[in-house]
Amino acid sequence: MASRRKGRILAFQALYSWEVLRVPPERLDFSWVEAEKQAALGEELLTFSRLLVSGTIEHINAVDKMIRSHLEHWDFSRVKRVDLAVLRMSTYTLMYQQEIPPSIVINEAIGISKEFGTDDSYRFVNGVLDSIRKTLHNSPAS
Repeated sequence: MASRRKGRILAFQALYSWEVLRVPPERLDFSWVEAEKQAALGEELLTFSRLLVSGTIEHINAVDKMIRSHLEHWDFSRVKRVDLAVLRMSTYTLMYQQEIPPSIVINEAIGISKEFGTDDSYRFVNGVLDSIRKTLHNSPAS
């Protein structure tokens, strides 16, 4: 659903702001989006975005631990902040929102990485998330 993509982008942007600017979670109000555009997005989409942000931050220690355990030959502190925001949001979803199919979570993360990350971001994000998916769902690639 296209609107869910927009919701994930908003959540990704908020998590990036939280990481880079140390904006307190309660102030992550999507203020960078004009009021008219927020109204056009609708309350349901904004609620979805807020849930992703608050859930990710609430479970940040478990999410970061999961990401760290799936970084091969890469130090957590060296992960680009854009990639980290995508990984955190997507890892939270894989861990705590099991009603969302992992293939959708990973495809959305790849799309956001292609749009906002470096040329290689999507490969890195895909590799980490697929490894996490295999651990959590203990199933072959979908």
